[in-house]
Amino acid sequence: MSPTKHTAYLLIQNGYADWEPATALAELRRTFGFEVKTLGLDTQPIVSMGGLKLTPDLPLSEYAPEQAAILILPGGDSWMAGELPAVSHALKATFTEGRSVAAICAATLALAHCGLLNDHLHTSNGKDFLGKFVPSYSGQDLYQPKPAVRDRGIITANGLSPFPFAAEIFRTLAPEREDEIKFYEQLYSRGLLD
Repeated sequence: MSPTKHTAYLLIQNGYADWEPATALAELRRTFGFEVKTLGLDTQPIVSMGGLKLTPDLPLSEYAPEQAAILILPGGDSWMAGELPAVSHALKATFTEGRSVAAICAATLALAHCGLLNDHLHTSNGKDFLGKFVPSYSGQDLYQPKPAVRDRGIITANGLSPFPFAAEIFRTLAPEREDEIKFYEQLYSRGLLD
């Protein structure tokens, strides 16, 4: 399995919203055959919002965007503290390599900080959320009041939409499996097996 096409990277920080990327990561591994690796700003253990303790596989300084299929950022309060230049650099480098980037909830602020939402359709935690925290954000006319939005390698979702977020990640990485993805969406939106 080539790491270039089959590794999803998850960037985690203390207090990250562990449930937001969980379904996407589980199905990427189980159903779609991707490897999942975690990135941290360094390799110190991270404690999620739910109290899960994780040690990142790699520090962000060792991340090689050309080896990623996608870079996923879960939400959490830490994103509201301001731009992290190393994260902005990683996001831009990943996108420049032709790889996808995905952010949910407050992590959409990281995409706004590095300018990726100024020319892509996107969503977030309400129409005014991005502008409140990122003065340089100029993509207001491209904001979509939807659970999740996918546009040319940029995937965004509001914090109440982990399942639509996952579905858009699957569509980006495995478009040939649309029938399975639609089944997944119907299953999780209904919460019923019959």
